[in-house]
Amino acid sequence: MLKAFSITDVGRKRKLNEDFVCAKTEKTGALPNFFIVADGMGGHKAGDRASMETVGTMLQSIENAKEKEPKDILYSALMAANLKVFQDASKSPELEGMGTTVVAATICGQKLIAMNVGDSRLYLISDGEIRQITNDHSLVEEMVRNGVIPKERARNHPKKNIITRAVGVGSVVEPDFFEVDVKAGDRVLLCSDGLSNMLEDAELLKVVGSIGSLEEKANLLVDAANENGGKDNISVVLVELSAE
Repeated sequence: MLKAFSITDVGRKRKLNEDFVCAKTEKTGALPNFFIVADGMGGHKAGDRASMETVGTMLQSIENAKEKEPKDILYSALMAANLKVFQDASKSPELEGMGTTVVAATICGQKLIAMNVGDSRLYLISDGEIRQITNDHSLVEEMVRNGVIPKERARNHPKKNIITRAVGVGSVVEPDFFEVDVKAGDRVLLCSDGLSNMLEDAELLKVVGSIGSLEEKANLLVDAANENGGKDNISVVLVELSAE
């Protein structure tokens, strides 16, 4: 049995919320459930349109999917969303350059299947520990992986917000996929960088591992990110696997 709660907040520095989230614990097309965070980018209102279109197009694609395997369903949905955003951006000067990050997941029995493009993240909280499952598609993360800078410098690096992959900025996009085992009692956190840039992993673990409902924990995460500066939109999807 799954429980989930989602929330998105404009933060303290931005005037517009360009994030879009969805958490469906019920069957969605051939998927048993579906969770997604999209963090839009682009001038004017292009960023929020990119994230909204991406989530909407992916949901529609999943509902109508001919594929049977969860990974194939997610991949086809992302391709449809990428094409939709890219084509819309190409038709209007106001929308030129719009795009969005995506982190999405489905839980099939004891398997979590996750997919990401950009620097929105998915964490697994299990047995009192937190583990980042996805890898950021960002310039700074590539510098860390290539040994150019130590990981400790990544959080406050001046080029931290430069992402190397996004949905809608090109005619094709390549996501990364991850598959991990999960069990009753585990919690999954999907979030935009407006949360992960404001809170250390230990702080995320402290809140998500605390006593309280998913709604209370999600609100505490948003409040903590705002208290630490709230420099960007903040989006949270929390999922809990409970015993039948």
